[in-house]
Amino acid sequence: MTAILPDHFLWGASTAGHQVDGGDTAADTTFLEGVTPSVFKEPAGKACNSWERWEDDLDLVKKIGLNSYRFSVEWARIEPEEGKIDQSALDHYDRMVDGCLERGIDPAITLCHFTIPSWFAAKGGWLNHDAPSMFADECVRVLDRIGDRAVLAVTFNEPDLPRILDNGSLPQEAVDLQRACIDAATKKAGVERYRSGNVVIPEEVTQLEYGFIRAHRTAVQAVRSVCPTLPVGLSLAVIDESYSTERGKELALAKRESCYGPWAAAVQGDDFVGVQNYEREVFDDNGPIPAQPGEDVNESGSPLHPESLANSVTYIHHLTGLPVVVTEHGVSTPDDDLRCRFIKASIPPLVELVRDNVPVLGYFHWSLMDNYEWISAFDVHFGLCSVERENGTYDRKPKGSAAVYRDIVASTVL
Repeated sequence: MTAILPDHFLWGASTAGHQVDGGDTAADTTFLEGVTPSVFKEPAGKACNSWERWEDDLDLVKKIGLNSYRFSVEWARIEPEEGKIDQSALDHYDRMVDGCLERGIDPAITLCHFTIPSWFAAKGGWLNHDAPSMFADECVRVLDRIGDRAVLAVTFNEPDLPRILDNGSLPQEAVDLQRACIDAATKKAGVERYRSGNVVIPEEVTQLEYGFIRAHRTAVQAVRSVCPTLPVGLSLAVIDESYSTERGKELALAKRESCYGPWAAAVQGDDFVGVQNYEREVFDDNGPIPAQPGEDVNESGSPLHPESLANSVTYIHHLTGLPVVVTEHGVSTPDDDLRCRFIKASIPPLVELVRDNVPVLGYFHWSLMDNYEWISAFDVHFGLCSVERENGTYDRKPKGSAAVYRDIVASTVL
């Protein structure tokens, strides 16, 4: 049987378990947050308390007028110890999926959004030769439970990100801190190598990439063995590389080949490819050009180019030949007026691609709410909604950008 692609455009928002749920004590990221030194600014703790308040999250999705919600199913919740399955965690995700459908929301499932069980990391993570078969078992148990009601399944979130970061996106002090963090975790766990999927040392990037590709191909077959008509693919981090000089062109194309080339082959046979775009890089003779005076920038100081979304989608579609789902797109900023402007400028060119018959299946904004952003903890803000963490209520409050997004969805006919 062939996958049944969505017959309507998916307008959604995305989250990830470790970033919103809180309390995932069996996860590798939780373990890494607790070593010294740690690359993580602070532990996630209760994050946004979504493990308890998931119904509030779904109500937000409905209130914004969206028809889909992308969330991750956390392996560390389901198999906190090797070979011991927590049925209550599967029950939780079962209720979430039903909660989506009750509200007219299509569930989009991510099977691995960076975090993995700590026991799996202690075995070397994705560098372990048996990792693909272990992950395939997880995919089968999840999809056997909820796959009949999902609209699509994403195996991995941004497995190309370590390569992108290895291409000069991290300062040396950050690389050194990641190494120290991994060394501290290995020592604390008392194993030969404790390895994560998003805290990576440079000399292992190629091996990790190979591990991700092997695991993805095995996972696709596992998903199809249980749900042969469920669309399955993965999501790539995509920076819209451009250039202003001939030497800049060489640099941009070399980066594209390094970061995306291996995945063009790896996703062949998939039903779609996810694109996650936040930035554009314009190269001159010396590399990426920094933000210019007067340009809008995000919280990391990178310049904002709304056209980067449509450019990235076009590039990845041509590279892979596959239908595209925008699984993440947004801007980190405390200035919600800037987010409003960015959304208004970014989405219309994507809509034009759809109208020009480019097979774009959906758009998911990152993120539904301000959440835990990995090494930056709670210091960057991507949310359409804020979360009252400081007073302990974890109440959600839609920002103006949520209304802007709602109006775009309501007024767009595809």
